[in-house]
Amino acid sequence: MYPYRLSLLLVPLIWLASFSAAISQEFSVYDSLPQLTSRIHQAGTATLVINFWATWCKPCVEELPCFEQLREQYADKNVQVLLVSLDFKSQLEKKFIPFLKAQQLKSEVVLFADQDANSWIPYIYEDWDGAIPVTLIVKGHQKAFNLGKFENYSDLEAFVVPFVSDIKAISLKDLINCNSGK
Repeated sequence: MYPYRLSLLLVPLIWLASFSAAISQEFSVYDSLPQLTSRIHQAGTATLVINFWATWCKPCVEELPCFEQLREQYADKNVQVLLVSLDFKSQLEKKFIPFLKAQQLKSEVVLFADQDANSWIPYIYEDWDGAIPVTLIVKGHQKAFNLGKFENYSDLEAFVVPFVSDIKAISLKDLINCNSGK
């Protein structure tokens, strides 16, 4: 009797379905540090590799394939990759989502929208000046920090391997001293 009412309901549903299908990459938006720290704690005993990056950062984008390769090659070794974008939330639909669609990333992606960088940067790493890209590894109470771009997959893998429980590698102390510039 009122066919236009049905169409009013179907149009938004069809649009939503097509929008969801167009974005093959799922992502989360975290508005505050507690959300990010909660995700870090969810890793439990896994080796969590966290890369801070942004779509506007050329070195960040250049090294993303290395993290994708790491995720793929170490998935069975209890290694998780978390790509934390520092893009602005206001650019979500205009830049961030199209970038994710084009890149077809398979790693877990988070848009970290907390703009109070002076409070959360020292929490992540006390000596971090805020420059990106930056990579943090967390495994239990162990942490390592690498400021700057990994030039290739081998460099990233060498940074991560000491935290993978069934792989023998250089000591954690040597790794931290090498990568923190101390």
